[in-house]
Amino acid sequence: MLVRLYVHAQTRWDGLRARFEHEGGATAVEYAIMLAFIAAVIVVSVTFLGHMTNSEFQKVKFPP
Repeated sequence: MLVRLYVHAQTRWDGLRARFEHEGGATAVEYAIMLAFIAAVIVVSVTFLGHMTNSEFQKVKFPP
């Protein structure tokens, strides 16, 4: 009974360890999600800064 329990636990442990060793790096889907998030941050920040600078330039009056 103890040998059977030990073999079962050892088999599960080896399977779990093999699964974690097999997944080495990020997949293309993870890279696409990161790229979409970075692009969204860039678009929002450029839009926000564009509106702020545009309102500041509207205040500037040049002499004739």
